[in-house]
Amino acid sequence: MRIHTTFSLESKMVHSHELSFFQEIVKQGSLSAAARELGVTPAAVSKRLSKIEESLGVSLVRRTTRRLSLTDEGELFLAHARRILTELEEMEQQVAQNRLAPKGLLRVNAPLGFGRTYIAPIVSRFVKRYPEVEVQLQLTDHPLSLVDDTFEIGIRFGEIPDARLIARRIAPNRRLVCAAPSYLKTHGVPRVPHDLVHHNCIVLRQNESAYGLWRFSKGKKTETVKVRGTLSSNDGEVALNWVLAGHGLMLRAEWDTAKYVRTGRLVILLEDYVTEPADIFAVYAERQGRSPRVRAFTDFLVNSFAQSAGKSQALELKW
Repeated sequence: MRIHTTFSLESKMVHSHELSFFQEIVKQGSLSAAARELGVTPAAVSKRLSKIEESLGVSLVRRTTRRLSLTDEGELFLAHARRILTELEEMEQQVAQNRLAPKGLLRVNAPLGFGRTYIAPIVSRFVKRYPEVEVQLQLTDHPLSLVDDTFEIGIRFGEIPDARLIARRIAPNRRLVCAAPSYLKTHGVPRVPHDLVHHNCIVLRQNESAYGLWRFSKGKKTETVKVRGTLSSNDGEVALNWVLAGHGLMLRAEWDTAKYVRTGRLVILLEDYVTEPADIFAVYAERQGRSPRVRAFTDFLVNSFAQSAGKSQALELKW
């Protein structure tokens, strides 16, 4: 069900589909990019935008060869457009949620490696069960904003810093210090966190976290160790391959290391110590929680991970 409304400025009327069109232009950043996304010509986009401006009697954008910028009136128009479209979607969801199956576009953001390995296969099974849902899965190095309505659901690790978001845990996950047996045979096994300063530690530069600071706790005692090493990367898979090759130690999530621990290619170290939380959550804005497709997908995520958890009880691994 799609309900259209109108936006009034000086007695001129603009329909909700024109609000969506303008919002898409701003999102894409240029008329040519918007044309590619909408599947029309740049001339058609420019003509449609001009008709909106003519109807309103104001100029909404400043056109340049590469990107467009908004006038003051354009900024005001965009703010109203976002509010009206959000209210419309919320109204439709509330009216339809009790009688309609999940349908429509669901935009999901997830970390690159985890998204490729786990979320993409779950999406494949999800759309088979709910064929009326269209999923756009965006995999990125850094978490993207959910507050500006770019995505309905984000997959996040550890603590969720934005209090405006609802977080639902979809899987337990730990950060583990690990190394290849070949490295430990040559360099010895660290027994306490401070021993790490004498080892070659391979460090990830991700998510703007403090570089090379590994935190451990045991009982009421907490310790932070500044580690160093000859190798670092912003890519988790690259760093993990270096560890597997015997270059050093690494602090890495259980979801990515468990399979190598089971086969003996990696050894878990400092098991008596707890590292910073790394549980995996599906997060979304509070208003999105009323969407049938958001609820259905988060339920599907939780059930999917629950079915695959605890594969190796002997090692107490969850993955």
